[in-house]
Amino acid sequence: MLKNWVVMPTCLPLVRRRCHACASERFRASGKFRVNANHKLIDAWLLALCTACGETAKLTVLERMNVRSVRPELLDRLHDNDPGLTAELLQDPVVQRRNRIALDWDNAWRLDTGGSDHLDREVIDVSVRFAARIPVRPVRLIAEGCGLSRAEVERLITEGKLVSAVRLSGKLSGDFTFTLKR
Repeated sequence: MLKNWVVMPTCLPLVRRRCHACASERFRASGKFRVNANHKLIDAWLLALCTACGETAKLTVLERMNVRSVRPELLDRLHDNDPGLTAELLQDPVVQRRNRIALDWDNAWRLDTGGSDHLDREVIDVSVRFAARIPVRPVRLIAEGCGLSRAEVERLITEGKLVSAVRLSGKLSGDFTFTLKR
């Protein structure tokens, strides 16, 4: 029987970027946008606050774009400080690369296993789905979902009792499946 697990965000991740005021490396997205128009050109930034000193940093979303080339619904969402847009833009690889930021997902996600009725079975087939691009070690997910220690999960992989089509070492942020034989 196939079990479905979901890795879902619980809050916005922290932004990893160096603060020019206090040298801290963590910012919290405020969920607010600043939009500035100069004639027919528009700029838009996502505002982030330093977790140590509260200094504001602007993460560039739009830069010197012609107003007519921006979708009207995007402009409305920017003006309304849409929290869903904040989450989308933080995970956008283009925005991350442009602003030289990384996301810190520590304590910002949870694993939903749908209950613990699968723990007593001999063979468990599990499909893990990510609701957002959250980089997590599969060994950690399997240990948490099955109530095992990480060392025990590593031992099961070595013995061939835990198999998957993807490499289970390192971090993953995409869907995968695995089979556990006890």
